[in-house]
Amino acid sequence: MDFAGKVAIITGGASGMGAATVRLFTEAGGQAVLVDRNEKLAQQVAAETGAIPMIGDVSDSAFCNQVIAETVEKFGRLDIVINAAGIIVRAKGADTTDEEWHRIMNVNVSGLFFMCRAAIRQMLQQGHGSIVNFGSIWGDLGAAGVAAYCASKGAVHNLTRALALDHAQDNIRINAVCPGEVNTPMIQSERNEPVTPELMARLASTVPVGRLADPAEIARVALFIASDDASYMTGSLVNVDAGFTAR
Repeated sequence: MDFAGKVAIITGGASGMGAATVRLFTEAGGQAVLVDRNEKLAQQVAAETGAIPMIGDVSDSAFCNQVIAETVEKFGRLDIVINAAGIIVRAKGADTTDEEWHRIMNVNVSGLFFMCRAAIRQMLQQGHGSIVNFGSIWGDLGAAGVAAYCASKGAVHNLTRALALDHAQDNIRINAVCPGEVNTPMIQSERNEPVTPELMARLASTVPVGRLADPAEIARVALFIASDDASYMTGSLVNVDAGFTAR
């Protein structure tokens, strides 16, 4: 894919699938604005890739508006937004605190909405744009021990569909990539048992192909959906899960 001359905002770009997306987008000639709250990691990825780091929390709507405004001020355009920022809470519903519930919804749902809303307003002025949201297979499937996360990703899926229909005739495409089990810091985080090679092997064994995805495997699909090659796609939720949901 060739993204020469294209400008993309990529949230959650300091690690995992977001960082992989920044790397691949810039390798393909695009200019990335990397949004994350982890300044140290964001600066590292920015130094590697030439991305412009913007440090802040997407759950703050004013920050999202600022990201869009400063991107357009600097580059004169905004072609793509990829919303990869997200967090997880590993708890059963009965054990999820108010604080955990509100935090995961604020980041995974409200933050994504705020960034989409600000981007769409700019894209309407331009007459074009593409947004890719990061959903999850757990947005359609249930999973024990991650109730709030499943709920948040289900909201992302339907928000993606609704926004796509809102703007189907505005030359603004809005889709979602829905990863399965991916070898990122998130899959290792918040666990009540040590993260050992045995644990990772057990997780991999739940996938039909018998391994976890590399973050770049998800990033490549996200970038295809974002690209002009996917010009007839909007409102789509694309599972990238090595057959997990095919059973």
